Amino acid sequence: MAAKQEPSESMTVEIELENGEVVMCEVITILTVAGKDYIALLPKGQENKEEQDVWFYGYSENPDDPNEEPELIYIESDDEYEAVEDAFDEYLDECEFDEF
Repeated sequence: MAAKQEPSESMTVEIELENGEVVMCEVITILTVAGKDYIALLPKGQENKEEQDVWFYGYSENPDDPNEEPELIYIESDDEYEAVEDAFDEYLDECEFDEF
C-alpha cells in the first residue's frame, strides 16, 4: 500500500457533484491498494482549514491512450474506502518521516 505516483507540481481536477456543482480539487497523490489505483483529492478553498476533507476515488488510466482523461470511480464499499483511508494515513506518516 504505497504511493504509486507523487505529483511533482500542483495538479488539479474538476469534480462534478450530484447537485451539479463543480469543485476544483488539488491532486494529493495516487495510491495503489490491493492492486487497484486510487486518487486522493483536496477540494480547493480548504488548504488553510484545520480540518481538511480529503476525497478518495478509484482511478483508472487508458494504457493505450495516455492523452485520454483518467476515469474517476466512486468508491461504494465501506471496506474498500477504509482500506484507501488507511493507505492514505500511511502515506501521510511517510511524508512526515521524510521531512526529518
